[in-house]
Amino acid sequence: MIKLTYAEENYLKAIYELTEAGKKSTSTNDISAWMKIKPASVSDMLRKLGEKTVIDYRKYYGVHMTEEGKKLALRIIRKHRLWEVFLVEKLKFSWDEVAEVADELEHVQSPTLIQRLDEYLGFPKFDPHGDPIPDEFGDVRSRPRIALNEIELNGSGQIVAVKDSSAAFLRYLDKVGAYIGARIKVLEKVEFDGSIEILVDNKKTIFMSKDVAGNILVMQ
Repeated sequence: MIKLTYAEENYLKAIYELTEAGKKSTSTNDISAWMKIKPASVSDMLRKLGEKTVIDYRKYYGVHMTEEGKKLALRIIRKHRLWEVFLVEKLKFSWDEVAEVADELEHVQSPTLIQRLDEYLGFPKFDPHGDPIPDEFGDVRSRPRIALNEIELNGSGQIVAVKDSSAAFLRYLDKVGAYIGARIKVLEKVEFDGSIEILVDNKKTIFMSKDVAGNILVMQ
């Protein structure tokens, strides 16, 4: 069985998340920007991960995950997202507080603990930010969703996830009253700057910028 350090697990998760974001091949600079670490340090770590056969790394050709690397990354992400559910649902953390704590808890190496945590939570399919939780076999449930700013005028749907899960963005959504599960309808789309006005739960209207709307994912 391949043994990874905490730092190596963090890199592997970052590479997988960059792949999830649509990058077929991940560069050293991509990882450096994502993790806010100097490129030289990233290169050193990629060499180590390559030696452990969890990635295929060749300088100037980008990084590709091996099948074994993908399995390990999904296991780390499964733990992270289950812990986020636990922190929000059982310990009453807000959704903007959980990422840092879950970053620590995701390194727990007890499969039995994670299986029992999953069962205790009722086998959740999505974390508090709407991201899918891989099951124990690494299968990920997906659902069709589009960015809020891509919905047509008078179109409607339900907020199911966010692209940007930074604490600042989540606090902003709390402030304006946009949340996972909210029903929305697009009331106005401003041609000049792409900003939109939406109706939330048939009660409250919210005016938001194109950038904010582009970071909210909706299922129609």
